[in-house]
Amino acid sequence: MKLFSFIPNALTLLNLFFGCIAVVYGINGDLKILAFFVVLGLICDFFDGFFARLLNVDSKLGVQLDSLSDLVTFGMTSSIVMLNLIENSSFYINSSNYLISLSPYFAFAITLASSYRLAKFNVSSINTEFIGLPTPANAILIVFLPVFFEQINKTHYLDNTIFLISIIVVSSYLLVCNLKMFSLKLKNLKFKENRLVFIFISLSVLLFLIFKLGAFTLIVILYIFINLFRSKI
Repeated sequence: MKLFSFIPNALTLLNLFFGCIAVVYGINGDLKILAFFVVLGLICDFFDGFFARLLNVDSKLGVQLDSLSDLVTFGMTSSIVMLNLIENSSFYINSSNYLISLSPYFAFAITLASSYRLAKFNVSSINTEFIGLPTPANAILIVFLPVFFEQINKTHYLDNTIFLISIIVVSSYLLVCNLKMFSLKLKNLKFKENRLVFIFISLSVLLFLIFKLGAFTLIVILYIFINLFRSKI
């Protein structure tokens, strides 16, 4: 039993390991491989919680370890993606201004916001809803941006430094805001009690059929908008 009880923490550490590899690929400018390892980390992040509940081995150590892993796999990688995109934008490349040369480092605002969000989550009481955008969802939104714009042949948006900085600002705000967001965990299969989840899943499947991997970013945007207007749904 003691061996099985280490499974959740082992998956959390594997999540961190994949995050570290993603960071290396991001530093080398390979954002597609970075996205691949972020998805692997996301899978580990899902199953560490699943097995922790299944084996009834929830612990304070596991909670802290999970947050530290998420900070690297989802917080740091998101910043590295945005740093790469800003460094490759024409406004940055064609400018010799010293202040503009520092603009890519603004991308680490996402890492700072992720850190604050994870710390706030750790000290908050357990709730069935999220407060602010979860770090894994934010990472999916960011790391699949290049894939999405390639999919719709609008890569010129990735060359717009102002647009990229706006993404960083919005992303950072969503992480630390007090907007309540529903969890995808189902207690039962009753539509009335889980209508938001069922609507979200149905529309997400439709987006996948249309945009394939580019749908990841759209799905997170959909999740945000459903939560913004959930009272009207």
